[in-house]
Amino acid sequence: QVQLVESGGGLVQAGGSLRLSCVFSGRTFSSYAMGWFRQAPGKEREFVASISWSGDSTYYADSVKGRFTISRDNAKNTVYLQMNSLKPEDTAVYYCAADMSAASRFSRPSHVGMVDYWGQGTQVTVSS
Repeated sequence: QVQLVESGGGLVQAGGSLRLSCVFSGRTFSSYAMGWFRQAPGKEREFVASISWSGDSTYYADSVKGRFTISRDNAKNTVYLQMNSLKPEDTAVYYCAADMSAASRFSRPSHVGMVDYWGQGTQVTVSS
């Protein structure tokens, strides 16, 4: 059984940076595309970024493009989300996701209900 453990969330002022980490265990990490989603209070869970199993392909939501960077280290079974120039509207619980389908599919609204594995989430709060 796959387990995903996120860390790195916290409280930061607008314009600041945070780096989220997600450690994968239980299966072969390099067989899975990985992604980050977020959910703000009263809103649906939404796609943030995804990365292919090899790390060669990355995808981003328009709202974070140019500010967030997803990366992975297959030797450490870890995926990262570097978040720069944070805005109050980035405040949410951020979830790590693992899936054996293509990373390009993560951005489809329907894919939220099809993700193979989720982490427990980490809170990110951006103050104005």
